[in-house]
Amino acid sequence: MVAGIALSIPAAAQTITSTASTTPTTTVTTKIACVGAAVNAREASIDAAMTTYTSAVNAAYSARAAALQTAYTGTTVKAVSAAVRAAWATFNSSFRSARKAWLTSRNTAWATYRTAAVACRAPLGTGDGVNSISEASGN
Repeated sequence: MVAGIALSIPAAAQTITSTASTTPTTTVTTKIACVGAAVNAREASIDAAMTTYTSAVNAAYSARAAALQTAYTGTTVKAVSAAVRAAWATFNSSFRSARKAWLTSRNTAWATYRTAAVACRAPLGTGDGVNSISEASGN
């Protein structure tokens, strides 16, 4: 009777081992795919934010060029000086506003990614969050 019990234990252990070896692989694959989706969402957000930022900066430079062109059509030093100051003040304000919006959008995209990546519970080293330092600062 003892021999019958001994024979059934290895069979049960083999079944458990077989099930355990396929489940983690599937789970890891799913978790990696989850991180991949989070990365894709982050990159799409950053791409849109950078497009908005560069458009705003280009518009600021174009507006400055037009304002300066107009400023130098003035006929007095006082009028030219005031128009030049106004052109640069408007440019600086527009540039700062574009930079602030970019930084806010970038930081939001990274924060959303980090939250999503943590929720994926993927194995260590799966995400690329350590590379966030390489992101453009908007200077």
